[in-house]
Order: sequence, then C-alpha cells, then structure tokens
Amino acid sequence: MKLPLTKLIADHWRDPGPVLRADLSGKTVMLIGANTGLGFEACKYFASMKPARLIMACRSESKGKAAITELAAETGYNDAELWIVDLLRFESVTAFADKWEADGGRLDVLVLNAGLSRMVYEPAQDGWEASVFVNNVATPHLALRLLPSMIRTAEQHSVRPRLVVVASDVHYWVALDKRAVASKAGILHTLADEKFCKSRFVAFHVQADLLSMHSGGMKKRYFVTKLLNVFFVRALAEHLKSAPVTVVAMNPGYCYSNLRDKLPLIPRLFDRLNEVLLALPTAVGAQHIVWAALAGDDQVKNGEYSSMSLVREPSDYVLSKEGIEVQGRVWDELIQVLQTADGSVAGIVQNILQ
Repeated sequence: MKLPLTKLIADHWRDPGPVLRADLSGKTVMLIGANTGLGFEACKYFASMKPARLIMACRSESKGKAAITELAAETGYNDAELWIVDLLRFESVTAFADKWEADGGRLDVLVLNAGLSRMVYEPAQDGWEASVFVNNVATPHLALRLLPSMIRTAEQHSVRPRLVVVASDVHYWVALDKRAVASKAGILHTLADEKFCKSRFVAFHVQADLLSMHSGGMKKRYFVTKLLNVFFVRALAEHLKSAPVTVVAMNPGYCYSNLRDKLPLIPRLFDRLNEVLLALPTAVGAQHIVWAALAGDDQVKNGEYSSMSLVREPSDYVLSKEGIEVQGRVWDELIQVLQTADGSVAGIVQNILQ
C-alpha cells in the first residue's frame, strides 16, 4: 500500500466517531509510556472502563505520581499503579519484567507506547543510538519478557490478550539504507553506530505518486524506527502462530505531542506549523490506541497494522521481497542481542516462539 499526502489529510479530517468501549472488569491493562501525551490520554479512557488493574509504567517516579493523581481527579479511578521502567537500560527492563513475573497477575492488554524521536545522535547503553535502542531494542525486549504472563492469562481465563505496539504511518515514506542492509555488522548495529548516524548519505527513489527515502544518518531516524516497529510486530506474529495472543502495530495519527520537543530548531518550527494545519487532538490519537487494544478479534487479527481505527496494509516496502528478507534478518539479530542481554529471553524463544 502507498500513502499519498491527499489520503493522509483525508484520514486526519475524518470523523473518528465515539471511543470504543469494553467491559474491563476483572482485567489488567498495562501501558508503557503512560505519564504524558498519548499514553496518559489512553490511560484515561481505560480508567473510565474500570479495569481491575491499570499499570501505568514510566521512567520518572515524580512525573508518574503526578499523572496518577491527575488521572484519579479526572476519572474518579483510584486503582492505577505506578511502575518504573527506564527503556534506556537493559537492566531496568529486565528488573521490571522480573518484578511482574513475581507479581503473578494476569495481563490482558499491553500497550507499548514509549518512544523517542531524535534527529541528532544521542548515545544510549553500550554505544547504541538512543532512539533505535528505546524504540527497536528495549520495546521488543519488554514485549518478549511479558509474553509468558499474557499466555498464562489466556490459558487461565479463556481470553485472548492483546499486545499493541504504537508505530506510525511515517513508515510508508522510508526504506532502509542500503548500506545498513549490506553491512556485515548487522542492520540494527549499523543503524545504531555513531559513525553511521553522523553520515549524511541520502538516496531518493520514486514509487508511483510517493517519494520514498533511503536515509542514512539521523535524517529520517524516527521514520526508520517506526518501520522497524512494523517489522517487529509482523515477525513476532509469525512466531506466535500457535499462541493465544494477538499482536498489533498501530498508527494513532499525527497528533499534538511533546515527543518532538527535542528536534532541532528548524525542524521543530516546521513541525509546529504542521500541527496547526493537520494535527489531531491528543485525545483523538489516544482513542485510536484504545481501538487497537480493544477491537474484537474479528476486526483486527494477529500481525495486522491498524491506522486510526482502521486495518490497513503496511507499506509496499514492508510487503516487498526485500522487506520480508530484512524483517527476518532484523528479527534474528534482535533475538541474539536480547538473549545476550537477558538470560530469560532464551527460554521464551525456546518455549513460546516458533
């Protein structure tokens, strides 16, 4: 599928309709990246449906406590729990998952919303570039570690849990840099390498009515990380064919957000202009997250991509022969990285993933 600008605009002007609601009594919803923006607004919707537990996970304890206080004041829901996780550190993700395993509770809905948008190189753990690490290493790490809990929930309560990864329609407008695809160091490692991130190579090609970019450096880094989110969901779904869990990638739409606050001055000013012309209220983007999390299994199926509460095909690049090959290579590399970083991942791969 292609996404011309006219279709993007039409999607954003479309009436989103009412928020999808479901009976969450007795169920547990966990949202990562919950204290601000889309994550916080989605938590407000979930809280209004009175789940037995609402786990609000974020990096900052002070900001998390403030969010829970605000949530209670706005919704009357007083059962939200603050859990701390820092997606810039393997050890924090591992500790979070270990704590959840020890808790032993059910997990019906997991929304992985935390993410970074960077246009300049910023180092993270072990030399990884920060946005690739958070969006494409730590997010899958947490997803894999929480899968056993979701499968137990399915078996014990006769439900089908939903795992939602917040991606974006920007994945339609990018393809991976050929140098990263050809690199012997591996695709993820190359994308995260400081020298590669500071390179300026950009190659363009035209696909029908849409300009697509093979971008090196950090020029289209956020686009690339969202493409990799789609790859991860599709690969995970393939490896979960016999497991009673549905995993979905979703696009909340272009919304007012503080996600882009650390962009350089000129791109930030351009983004503010785009927001005035096109951006959705954050609450509308959050209702699309809720739809991806709660829509029936007949509406959204394992491995699918939803955009603004509609199931859509992902990009032509994702579906191409090259995209399918790249998806498999990135998956294999990711599993190797995570098994090295966290000893528990090997057992999950062996016992759950095909």
